[in-house]
Amino acid sequence: MMNIIDQFIMPFANKLGNNRHLLAIRDALVGMISITMIGSLAVLFNNLGSVPGVGKYYQNLMVSIFGKNWNTLGGDIWWGTLAFMTVFAVFGISYKLAKSYGDDGFEAMLIAAASFFLLIPQVANVTMTPDGGKAVTGGAWGFINWGYFNATSLFTGIIVAIVATEIFVRLAKVKYLVIKLPDGVPPAVARSFAKLLPGMATIFIMGLLGLILRTFISDGVYLNDWINKVLVSPLTGAVDSMAFSILIVLLVHLFWMLGLHGPNILGGITTPLLTKLGQENVNMYAKGVDDLSQYHILAGNFLDAFVYLGGSGATLGLIIAMFIAGRKRNKQLLALGTPPGIFQINEPILFGLPIVLNPLWIIPFILGPIIMTIVAYSAVSLGLVHPVVADIPWVTPAILGGLLATGGHISGAILAAVNLAISIVVYIPFVMAQGRVEAKKQKAEQSSKSIDSLNI
Repeated sequence: MMNIIDQFIMPFANKLGNNRHLLAIRDALVGMISITMIGSLAVLFNNLGSVPGVGKYYQNLMVSIFGKNWNTLGGDIWWGTLAFMTVFAVFGISYKLAKSYGDDGFEAMLIAAASFFLLIPQVANVTMTPDGGKAVTGGAWGFINWGYFNATSLFTGIIVAIVATEIFVRLAKVKYLVIKLPDGVPPAVARSFAKLLPGMATIFIMGLLGLILRTFISDGVYLNDWINKVLVSPLTGAVDSMAFSILIVLLVHLFWMLGLHGPNILGGITTPLLTKLGQENVNMYAKGVDDLSQYHILAGNFLDAFVYLGGSGATLGLIIAMFIAGRKRNKQLLALGTPPGIFQINEPILFGLPIVLNPLWIIPFILGPIIMTIVAYSAVSLGLVHPVVADIPWVTPAILGGLLATGGHISGAILAAVNLAISIVVYIPFVMAQGRVEAKKQKAEQSSKSIDSLNI
């Protein structure tokens, strides 16, 4: 088994986890956490008034303190953060990718941003009502729909950032395109001129590719709309499904059992998908959409709020199970693992018990989260629990995370509590089994010592 792991699984996992493009996507989106967090919290605070039971009192309280326009600040914060999420992603991904090639990344991210903007439609339908006249709708140049900047265009932004950066970095290494200035020129100016022609060529190539697409392939449709039609819409439907949820959870925990950081390895693939769905939920919530069937289920922090309770493997349930059925045997481990485990950090448990490469724990470590995923997905899809509509830090404690992620709905906290109970029930038999194994081992060691003493 170990030979199979070393020869086939480990090389693939390492290659996937170290792919520069996936790392750039993951690092850029993680680096944007302050932007997405404050934007999500602004939406949350603006929409707490829709929470059944307490919403009316909350609205009245806000109006009495800040006036009728109390939600203006939250709206402004949302506009400056989540409404331009794709733009931030383009800058971040291009910068991280260029840095991985040894470039300083500054010119690369500007070139990528310019490439993204030139591939956006320059005309939008605008409705205007002249004084005393009827409303007129028509195409107007210079108006851009904000949907091209928010999370709905995230895939387009990722593709453009990667392609533009790859072209720029490669052209910058062609010595015939590098302009060398005299030694007396300031270094910053010299570096800018050195990449002048590669930058110009990259923008020209990206613009030409966009024109070819609209002329010969997409029948006049711009890149983002074409990608959404042929790729994102079908892929989004497949992602937001029970099967895909289970697949993600299964792969994450299989990697962990091999000692590999599953979320980091798969993050370059899963983070853009879940982030896009999560931000669409946030946008709908900000608009006051009441029809829960329109929201995505596997979106944003769904897994952090309802499945990864205590970290991958739902190890908070294991900690509680050890307090119930194995406290004396695991006293030191519980002292070290409980405080970080409350905040979803479980490396002390994973490597201290250990769970990694331990056949005893492979069943509960994988089975528990899969059961929790099925329960959580089913509860949200049936309308029993409010969908995820807020971005929360992954270190948010269990139950509280379910409450905040669902916009303050108690149903989210109840679901997280139910799943935590499920994880405890799944782990308890194995904690007891561990106790029996250790008892037999100690008995065998004592018998061996007794025999050795008699021989002496």
